[in-house]
Amino acid sequence: MPETVAPTRIHHRAQDATFQRVHGGNLVYNACWEDPRIDRELMALDHESRVVMITSAGCNALDYLLDDPAEIHAVDMNPRQNALLQLKSAMIRRDRFEDLFALFGEGTHPDFKSLHKEIEELLPTYANRYWKEKHYYFKSSKLNPSFYYRGTAGQMAWIALKTFTSGRGKLRQRTSAILEAKSIEEQQAIYEEVRPILWTKLVTWLLKQPVSMAMLGVPRAQIRLIEKNFAGGIPGFLQAKLEQVFTAIPFWENYFWQVYMRGSYTRECCPNYLREEHQPVLRDRVDRIKTHSSTIANFLREHPAAYSHYVLLDHQDWMAAHRPEALAEEWQLILENSRPGTAILMRSASPEIDFIPAFARERLDLVDEARTEALHQRDRVGTYGCTLFAHVTA
Repeated sequence: MPETVAPTRIHHRAQDATFQRVHGGNLVYNACWEDPRIDRELMALDHESRVVMITSAGCNALDYLLDDPAEIHAVDMNPRQNALLQLKSAMIRRDRFEDLFALFGEGTHPDFKSLHKEIEELLPTYANRYWKEKHYYFKSSKLNPSFYYRGTAGQMAWIALKTFTSGRGKLRQRTSAILEAKSIEEQQAIYEEVRPILWTKLVTWLLKQPVSMAMLGVPRAQIRLIEKNFAGGIPGFLQAKLEQVFTAIPFWENYFWQVYMRGSYTRECCPNYLREEHQPVLRDRVDRIKTHSSTIANFLREHPAAYSHYVLLDHQDWMAAHRPEALAEEWQLILENSRPGTAILMRSASPEIDFIPAFARERLDLVDEARTEALHQRDRVGTYGCTLFAHVTA
């Protein structure tokens, strides 16, 4: 038996080392990969809401401001993710919409170095240093035309785009066509046409590589969940999810997928923080967002309070597989820093979240599971296995 166990352990260690190496010193997410329209419908934020959330790329923290919460604490272990939210917030405070849209709508700016000097006083020390170093992220070139192909997830999107479309005239043409589709029926017809030439051996091989998944922010724990629960493993999972995205969800409003296909947003299809009509409200409220480069557990230890909402994304998939004791500690701190009715929103690569500790499950009331599932099916991102929404009981 040792002959088969040892290589598996070595392979797993290699996967974990690759993930840590990719995430250890890089911006990972240049855009949020969770649908805030679903979040806001579930959470029903108001002027009394005190939100704790994982920062990711900061788009959704800004989106939540439109519902007038009292405060938002954006927490992320990766300080580069907080630096990105801080740059977006500084640009909103600066109140020059065309520059904001150039940076984060078009993904490029003709003179980011000069722009950065103008907003230095609006940025914390680390963010200032980071964006001074990474000024080229907003420079367009043939090798990399957009900010949305920067960071590890963006680089992987660029590789995937080139892999899918390079040398395939028909696929390239139909990719452009789906961006202009005006009905679900039109999307379905286009997808049926390209499906046979979309999933090549090269694409399947690429999706199976640990470095590919690491660049997309998918740790081994989530790979194992997907391989356990979906036929065909990662390639099968992504084929099923892409089919849902392209054939069941209106693509003309799906800015999540469009930005990686175009390298930019359009004025009509973009996150709410990039819509000009929302700028006055965002400027008035942006100071309600506080960033913290920390874990959720450490944040709650250092800032105890009765918070009303937690948005945990999918990070507990990793904790459940690698650090169950830390998972239990995080839930203990969440419950200690909640009040009756506090909302918990989280996602998972698995079709079911079954790793929440028993003591925490006893304090959670899953709110209208049928409605949550219906909203999950409408999620424009479409790549998660499930969405969980619950209230903390007394």
